[in-house]
Amino acid sequence: MARPKAEFPPAEAIRALADGEGRLALRVTPGARVEAVELGDGRVVVKVRVKPEDGKANAAVLDLLADALGIATSRLRLLRGATGRDKLVQLDG
Repeated sequence: MARPKAEFPPAEAIRALADGEGRLALRVTPGARVEAVELGDGRVVVKVRVKPEDGKANAAVLDLLADALGIATSRLRLLRGATGRDKLVQLDG
C-alpha cells in the first residue's frame, strides 16, 4: 500500500513563524503514524514516521520541512535540539 502524500500549510504561513534572523522553532514527533507539518503555539509541529535512531529522524524532519517550504534540504540547518523534540532550524535564503 502506497503511503499518502503529506499535506502542508502554506509555505508563507510557516515562514511567518520564523524570527527576524530566519530561525524557526519546531516541535517534533518521531515514530508518528502519519507524516505531517502543522502550525501551532507559535511554532511548527513536524511528525515523521522514522524512529529517532542515529540522526535518521532529524534528517527526515529536515526533508519534510524542506518539502513543505518548497526549498532544498541543504538550505536548512539544525541549530539546536539534535537529541530532543524541541528543535531550532535556520532557514537560509
